[in-house]
Amino acid sequence: MKVVAAQLNPVVGDIDGNLRKAIKTLRHSVKELPDLLVFPELFLAGYPPRDLLERPSFIEKAGNAVKELARVSVNYPQTGIIIGAPLPSNQEGGRGLYNTAVLIYRGQILNTQPKSLLPTYDVFDEARYFDPAPDNRPIDFKGETLGLTVCEDAWNDPELWAKRNYPYDPVEEVVKKGASILINISASPFQIGKEEVRYRIISNHARKHKVPFVYVNQIGGNDELIFDGRSLCVDGSGECLKVFPAFKEHIQAVDLTKKGIAGAYVPQDKVESVYEALVLGLRDYIRKCGFSRAVLGLSGGIDSAVTCCLAAEALGSENVLGISMPSLFSSPGSVEDSRRLAENLGIEFKIIPISNIYSGYLETLAEHFRGKEADITEENIQARIRGNILMAFSNKFGHLVLSTGNKSEVAVGYCTLYGDMSGGLSVISDVPKTMVYQLARFINRDKQLIPREIIEKAPSAELKPNQLDQDTLPPYDILDQILCYYLDEGYSAGDIIRKGFSPETVRWVITTVDRNEYKRKQAAPGLKVTSKAFGVGRRMPIAARYDL
Repeated sequence: MKVVAAQLNPVVGDIDGNLRKAIKTLRHSVKELPDLLVFPELFLAGYPPRDLLERPSFIEKAGNAVKELARVSVNYPQTGIIIGAPLPSNQEGGRGLYNTAVLIYRGQILNTQPKSLLPTYDVFDEARYFDPAPDNRPIDFKGETLGLTVCEDAWNDPELWAKRNYPYDPVEEVVKKGASILINISASPFQIGKEEVRYRIISNHARKHKVPFVYVNQIGGNDELIFDGRSLCVDGSGECLKVFPAFKEHIQAVDLTKKGIAGAYVPQDKVESVYEALVLGLRDYIRKCGFSRAVLGLSGGIDSAVTCCLAAEALGSENVLGISMPSLFSSPGSVEDSRRLAENLGIEFKIIPISNIYSGYLETLAEHFRGKEADITEENIQARIRGNILMAFSNKFGHLVLSTGNKSEVAVGYCTLYGDMSGGLSVISDVPKTMVYQLARFINRDKQLIPREIIEKAPSAELKPNQLDQDTLPPYDILDQILCYYLDEGYSAGDIIRKGFSPETVRWVITTVDRNEYKRKQAAPGLKVTSKAFGVGRRMPIAARYDL
């Protein structure tokens, strides 16, 4: 059987646009004369549609799009179409909706297979919207028996997990009922290293059941989530027939009668994958939200430099404005380093000093602050002046403000509400500081875009004389390890201390993370690249008291 896999980038909610994209793909694929054209999970709605699924008009429109695609399919009698859509369950009780894989052929809807396993962990909340499939039944098509599953349905192989999330394996069920080809349509978000787990899962299913497996994943950025694609096909021995590129739309035919090649799958470099994910996530967030240009503050530090490079790559240099806003505490090198960065990237660059504005603030508040020593209040005023200037440019010229804080800073609240946290998108808020340096080296792999001085200087907020991050924070290599254990792995303070870290440091980090939950609740959306990102993937209470 010849299958064309369509690894595409839908727009959430744009059913008409996604339908047009599907029809265009069908028309172009006809020259391959495929037996099947396969689209990703919920392609017609875009993933994740979230509470759009609670609107009856949205579900009705999705159903009409399926019918329209069936009508168009009459003109392509050679090809069956598998596509994802939200469809009514027509069952009494429950949520009344299925996350469905639909098989269309010659004007008919031959089969609808709902998703069985509905994830409710991390960023997923599918039980809020969908009912699970009542059963999993393969369907005969063109001399083969297709075992259709949807995303999570392929993630419960008992041989791969010490603890299973679900009581049964839908893939095993359809094979027992005679499936000769396995097909999984997916919208699986990116995180570092996840593609290797996916490949292992799909390959293991094929090898275990001795049937070829086609896995089709979407690409694109949708709010905080980034989808990397990496669709793949393996033969009945689990060997690679084809792995699609990451973070790019790709449509290609695969002949499932051929044998795969051992060792053909090579995982993407992890730092490169994070770079490409952030570029795609930023580009799609800007485009899908109706913006075209971005503005950000350039401090002369590595975080704003890396963010600026990502923006220039995602949007084009001509669509990025960098603003240096020196105060009396800024070093001359910070402004000059920012200027050189802007020149290297070819972006527009402005210098707007804030010393006079800052003096005006202090003069206005002097009477009210009399008798109080200068403290973090005066530091935060500077950050908020800068945030207001950036937002003024956003309002006046329609730019999206990019905030530049990294995950390490955001975790412990080393950032200012309504100051450097201002913005429409927090590009690297899920990138630990140590990885920011890795990204900088990757960006400079061919030529020095980020000036060496920016990379080598000690990190500083430059909000008071001779200030360094490490005056307040543990060394970043230590801090990032503790944060990984606490945030990503869910370890307790005792668990982390037993790893050999200072009890005082561990308790300070954990206390500070918990105390700053209220700040993160007010932060701009951030692009998710790790296993546990702030925001949609981590739902912690603010007004709470607990000891971990």
